[in-house]
Amino acid sequence: MSLLTGATGATGASSPGVAEHLRLADAHAAQNYAPLPVVIAAAKGAWVTDVAGNRYLDCLSAYSAVNFGHRNERILAAARVQLDRLTLTSRAFGHDQFGPFCAELAELVGKQLVLPMNTGAEAVESAIKVARKWGYLVKGVPDGRATIIVAGGNFHGRTTTIISFSDDPDARADFGPYAPGFYTVPYGDAAALADAIDEHTVAVLLEPVQGEAGVILPPPGYLGLVRELCTRENVLFIADEIQSGLARTGRTLACEHYGVVPDIYLLGKALGGGVVPVSAVVADQDVLGLLRPGQHGSTFGGNPLACAVGRAVVTMLSTGEYQQRARHLGEHLHRELDALVGCGVTAVRCLGLWAGVDIDPTLGTGREVCQRLLERGVLAKETHGATIRLAPPLVVERDELSWAVAALHAVLTEMSRDDTTPTSVFLLS
Repeated sequence: MSLLTGATGATGASSPGVAEHLRLADAHAAQNYAPLPVVIAAAKGAWVTDVAGNRYLDCLSAYSAVNFGHRNERILAAARVQLDRLTLTSRAFGHDQFGPFCAELAELVGKQLVLPMNTGAEAVESAIKVARKWGYLVKGVPDGRATIIVAGGNFHGRTTTIISFSDDPDARADFGPYAPGFYTVPYGDAAALADAIDEHTVAVLLEPVQGEAGVILPPPGYLGLVRELCTRENVLFIADEIQSGLARTGRTLACEHYGVVPDIYLLGKALGGGVVPVSAVVADQDVLGLLRPGQHGSTFGGNPLACAVGRAVVTMLSTGEYQQRARHLGEHLHRELDALVGCGVTAVRCLGLWAGVDIDPTLGTGREVCQRLLERGVLAKETHGATIRLAPPLVVERDELSWAVAALHAVLTEMSRDDTTPTSVFLLS
């Protein structure tokens, strides 16, 4: 594999084509994102190409939604077949992909029932409804008194209910009034969780690994204690595996690393194979079986195209190939990133092919690092100021990871010297 010197300059943003695309977005799109100045036009595997022809290694994977690589042939083949047959019926009628998808996903994660939805936030909202219903009908909580405990630093989506228990001011500020019924305790503090549980608590909602917070790993034994507390106090344990699930961490589910089985799994992102939004609430009969017709639904949830794509994803996961790749490549990535600690990096957290890298704030922000990585052909995303996240597609190659880490090292070295001289972009051929 050779290294080629590509075009210079802030991602080719000086190209008329790129500049016009960015201008149109600035002028006509609601500014609810602050994307890096790149305009992607094509992608394959772990690589994307912008409208100016520059190639970049995708180290974000659409927040794990592209775990299996861009335009994965097995997933696209399933989608094409379904596109030629049936795309949407609504759940008013049955279709031939729905039952098999639910059965296969339930088997994959070891639960009995599946509630298919579309987005991750919908899955979270659905789980909140189901947990409250369980609390009233099974636990005997007085009507309207059910509460759910969440963790500080959480990210579960941006609906009005979910931002009510967010502590991210960008997500929460100016969107009140806020939904009641949620209590926040520090992530990783089992004692605080135990103190917060009372007779009205119906569920504990956690990300096993906090992704948006910077790939924050749970302290040793923490998730096991959460499971014990929930069992002892008759409280549902809801694991939001929307980013961490489906092979990202080297296991099918991140909870497997810690030997815990929650009552409810929330899945999404990778479940749609990078093709369509697919999410799901997965639990046993004693929880999801409480729903009755008309109490919850979605026009597109569980549609034929989504189920066909989801079945392809489940089939691919059933072999263990992608979990193994994430483990082995993740070990390599972790070693390479650890070597940067003290060289512009203050800490590294990895689980599978998922890393949070804390940048020395004296050098600059995570955003500045990501902008300079972009100039070198690597796409990454910052979070919470001085942290960048790396989550390349699971089809990435070992030497591509090494190349990306080398680019990060070069950026940090450049920033430590306060060298603002434009540098060439180095792209893999």
